[in-house]
Amino acid sequence: MQTGRPFVMTVAGYDPSGGAGVLADIKTMEQLRTSGLAVCTAMTMQTESECLGLEWQPMESITRTAELLLRKYPVQAVKIGVVKDAAMLGGILEVIIRSNTEIKIIWDPVLKSTSEFTFFDLDTLAQLDKVMGKLSLVTPNLIEYQLLNDNHLLQGNICSVLMKGGHRTDRPGTDVLLQHGMEIPLQPSGESRLYTPKHGSGCVLSSAIASWLARGEDTEAACRKAKLYVEHYLKSNPSLVGYHS
Repeated sequence: MQTGRPFVMTVAGYDPSGGAGVLADIKTMEQLRTSGLAVCTAMTMQTESECLGLEWQPMESITRTAELLLRKYPVQAVKIGVVKDAAMLGGILEVIIRSNTEIKIIWDPVLKSTSEFTFFDLDTLAQLDKVMGKLSLVTPNLIEYQLLNDNHLLQGNICSVLMKGGHRTDRPGTDVLLQHGMEIPLQPSGESRLYTPKHGSGCVLSSAIASWLARGEDTEAACRKAKLYVEHYLKSNPSLVGYHS
């Protein structure tokens, strides 16, 4: 086993285009000098511009794979991406926390794709109140933030929240970190016109945050450094899938 880099695990879907999900996460983790491990929650049929379908992996397969990796490797941070419903998220969290209560856990709540394909069973949103407090950080976009907030799932500072600013019209590109009762704006480092939209940018951001947390940064520093990584990714080329370099 290598010991030179901290271990980070992604629990997310497989996107054959390579722009999102576990493939994007592993690319990001490699660039940020962490050792990435992956557990697949769903096999999707998609390109960078449309999602046509998905096949959920059996819950037993997900948890057994996660247990195997967590038992073998000293994982310091976990990024969770697309999950079917609150029960799947809760089951994954139970396995992680049973392995090590000190692991940092980031959930990127992929509720709908940009092309309006629904991933998460919204009828189970209310059940998330039982699991939100087990997370270290949640990274919703503006639409997801409003949906979670409308269901009273982000109140009481039960975990840190990074509201992504990609969908904002008032302050484009400005993220807001909510923690310890404070709102910390994370402004873009350059002109927004230099950035082009990218499929899977939320996956890249959350896995970058997990990587920086595993490397010893606190939440605010990890979010700031991850934002810089994503900005570089958004400027890498004009297509919907960026370069990791």
